[in-house]
Amino acid sequence: MLWFRRLNLATLALCFTVIVFGAYVRLSDAGLGCPDWPGCYGHVGIPDAAHEVLTAEQAYPERPVEAPKAWKEMIHRYLASTLGLLIVVLAFLSTRLKSPTRTLRVLPWVLVGLVMFQGALGMWTVTLLLKPLVVTGHLLGGLTTFSLLLWLWLSTRAPAAVDAPRPLLRLATFALVILAIQIFLGGWTSTNYAALACPDLPTCHGVMVPETDYATAYKLWHGLGINYEYGILDNRARVTIHWTHRIGAAVVTVTMLLLAVALLRQPGLRRRFGYAVLAVLALQVVIGIATVWYQLPLLLATAHNGGAALFLACLVALNQRLRSAPTI
Repeated sequence: MLWFRRLNLATLALCFTVIVFGAYVRLSDAGLGCPDWPGCYGHVGIPDAAHEVLTAEQAYPERPVEAPKAWKEMIHRYLASTLGLLIVVLAFLSTRLKSPTRTLRVLPWVLVGLVMFQGALGMWTVTLLLKPLVVTGHLLGGLTTFSLLLWLWLSTRAPAAVDAPRPLLRLATFALVILAIQIFLGGWTSTNYAALACPDLPTCHGVMVPETDYATAYKLWHGLGINYEYGILDNRARVTIHWTHRIGAAVVTVTMLLLAVALLRQPGLRRRFGYAVLAVLALQVVIGIATVWYQLPLLLATAHNGGAALFLACLVALNQRLRSAPTI
């Protein structure tokens, strides 16, 4: 069990790295740094010799070789492939555990299926030219993988001993659902290049409530053969997406404050979870405001994605601990 837990923790750390680096690749406009999959212009690495570059550009005339972007994309693929391999190893090791719980028997194999689907989404991200539905799904799949790896690791620890009040469990579950919706809204904002659609705060183009177009903004399917790099939506639709993400942030803030107050009234570990919820909430609010205020600097935008993963980890850990305890 000790080696299983250590490998689980290492895989969890790598998954976080893949999520943050994937955000960096997307935000630095390197998602199509390699126009094919799984190689890069037909290479395992990046074409660098003059004749290789010439051949690559003849094969993909619409996509000249940009080595810095290509390397970012390929490093992300190498990291994701390593993550997939470690998850497969975890699944096989789980079959050798003595008296495993149902979670330890089933969850590693669920993760294998999920990481295979993530590989398909990674391929479609390139072949479907950054279609927002696929790219957002890829982001959500990565965060789901991260959450399940964390749940798996926590499941190898002793269950909580203090009874969990049912109202607190329901509030924690509701908070997790609200956060998941907000993460989708954030991913949709990023993949539709709407992060700067409202360049001012707290207003949007000088008004508190801008004109919106939800039918266009949240149309999931625009057809095939369209290059979505830099977005295809008009300004009104992008403003709608950005504005909705801001509304979601307000809802999340209120929900998390209520959850934190409830947790701070609890003893021991749950009180510490209350402080953790307040800390990650403050971090995300500050980074989100600064990202708009400073006009989407790459490091802040990437940190906002990392903060979302930490926020999710906090709520997943809280829900796991509450569910491992008797309810009253």
